[in-house]
Amino acid sequence: MRTLFIEDRNEINKIIRACKTCFLAMSGNGQPYVLPMNFALEDNCVILHSAPEGRMWETIKANQKVCINWTLGENLAWQDVRVGCSYRVKSKSVLVEGEVEFIDNFDEKYRCMKLLMAQYSDHEFKFGTPAINNVGVLKVRIDKITAKEFGAKSV
Repeated sequence: MRTLFIEDRNEINKIIRACKTCFLAMSGNGQPYVLPMNFALEDNCVILHSAPEGRMWETIKANQKVCINWTLGENLAWQDVRVGCSYRVKSKSVLVEGEVEFIDNFDEKYRCMKLLMAQYSDHEFKFGTPAINNVGVLKVRIDKITAKEFGAKSV
């Protein structure tokens, strides 16, 4: 079983959109920090949201450079059931490196929240003014994107 690089951006986007959670890695104030997050993908940006305060915000304000991971699949495969090093988890993984932009404009936050909900539901959503005013929205511009398939069959 092999590890293959995935180069096709359409295939990479399909992997991302098939996931329900991404993992946001950040490092600020000398301490690494990782959080599971809901997300939306738009063009060359990842949109995230949370409460507009707390450890995540403090960390990102100290260093806007972040890394995001999506992993799809968890099936175990092996070449020989008795050989431990022949075992692999069949999965596909995407890594994004980028820089955070803080979204403060009400209309843009509203638009981003609609995109976030579209990742999880086909329903049309509305948001009240207090909900938009009280949510923190981040955009991560994708500077680098890589993807791999793990446990691929040897050819």
